[in-house]
Amino acid sequence: MKKTNSELKIEKQTAAPYLFILVPFILMAVFYLYPIFYMVYLSFFKWNMMKPKKFIGLHNYIQIFHDPDVWQIGRNTCYYMIFTVAFSLILSLLLALYLKENTRTNRFIQSCIFSPYIIPLVSVAFIWTWIMDSDFGLLNYLLSCIGLKPVKWLNDPDMALTSLVIVSVWKNIGYNTIIISSALAGIPKYLYEAAELDEANPVTVFFKITIKMISPTMFFLLLVNIISAFKAFEIVQIMTLGGPQNSTNTIVYAIYQYGFKFYKIGFASALGVILLIVISILTYLYFKLLKSNIHYQ
Repeated sequence: MKKTNSELKIEKQTAAPYLFILVPFILMAVFYLYPIFYMVYLSFFKWNMMKPKKFIGLHNYIQIFHDPDVWQIGRNTCYYMIFTVAFSLILSLLLALYLKENTRTNRFIQSCIFSPYIIPLVSVAFIWTWIMDSDFGLLNYLLSCIGLKPVKWLNDPDMALTSLVIVSVWKNIGYNTIIISSALAGIPKYLYEAAELDEANPVTVFFKITIKMISPTMFFLLLVNIISAFKAFEIVQIMTLGGPQNSTNTIVYAIYQYGFKFYKIGFASALGVILLIVISILTYLYFKLLKSNIHYQ
């Protein structure tokens, strides 16, 4: 039976949305989904990009869990992630509370603390490499001016990872502060007026109103900062190269090393799969556990 013009028109209108999303879907499949599946596939092989692939099953994963260097890399990554995220969010919240009034001075200060975020991370790493230089760095010069001994910021295994945390917090704090400030500005004033009428103390107001109302924003920043910390690469590559004594090597930098320096493509792919699983689990747990504590109104 031949379709009428109205039926053909309805079919075209129905198909149009799918045509619009077809190109983005193809791009996502080629540049996101295919690399992920291919990484999982390579994790079951031994391959150095010169000889043919050799299927070894779960050997790469077993080797990862028995390699002490990988465990140290995992501890480094967790240390870097925990302290970077914690200090970034806490300091950003304090700054946002201090700068919440919409004054010209506060706007100027917000612009100043936001400026490091728009500077490319490569440039930031080079600047801080000079600032933290053991012999000619600005930090040690300032310490010498007040009579303190110089610190081997990037050359001491006990201090190098902490130095990277300091740089990352300095880089991220401006973005977090601006986002939290916007959330604070959106809290209805009548809530604070009602709390004042009830003679609620400042601590109660902070935890029962402020934190509750900005919880979606804090939750968003928590996830963004965690994922960003897990993906740390440029700062390690430029400032420490994973040293000294493997003390600043993180999982993404280790993937790069095993894949493109040691040519252990299968081993590097297995590390990438584990990182993907860890980030997926963390994201799921945060959504699951914090859902009841997030208030959108």
